[in-house]
Amino acid sequence: MIAEVIRSLYRYNDWANRRILDTSARVTPAQLLEGGGASLDSLRDTLVHTMSAQWVYLERWHGRAPRAYLAAGNFPDLAAIRVRWETVERDTQGFVAGVTDADLGRVVAYANTQGERCASPLWQQMIHQANHATQHRSEAAVMLTKLGCSPGGLDLLYFVDVDTAAAPGPR
Repeated sequence: MIAEVIRSLYRYNDWANRRILDTSARVTPAQLLEGGGASLDSLRDTLVHTMSAQWVYLERWHGRAPRAYLAAGNFPDLAAIRVRWETVERDTQGFVAGVTDADLGRVVAYANTQGERCASPLWQQMIHQANHATQHRSEAAVMLTKLGCSPGGLDLLYFVDVDTAAAPGPR
């Protein structure tokens, strides 16, 4: 059962990330790089950090331990961010599709980017990664809204309603 919950959470995570990316396409290149972010300097930096954290955790779940996050400077525009994020998302969804309840209980040990040893059950890391993305999507949503480009609803239950309405078949 928990594996299905995780799959639902990651469908939501993908949808919400895409909603932020699609809304980000409405800002100018200068606005994408403009300072004034919350925990990160710009909308671009916030997007890259969100994507990078997803990639870092996915690498950890595969037994690899990246020593650094992706550098925002390597993503000069939204198109570059989208190209990389599509790969990260495809790989994430592939991983999530195969995860079992037993997998979710296993402890995943890794070295963080400072070289410190960490370990926790996979289910905790997966929920943490999605929750971390929610924090930074919220920050991106505030920046976008201040630029006159609100992404609209990003809540989980809003996604459930949208997803249910889009599903084929009788209701």
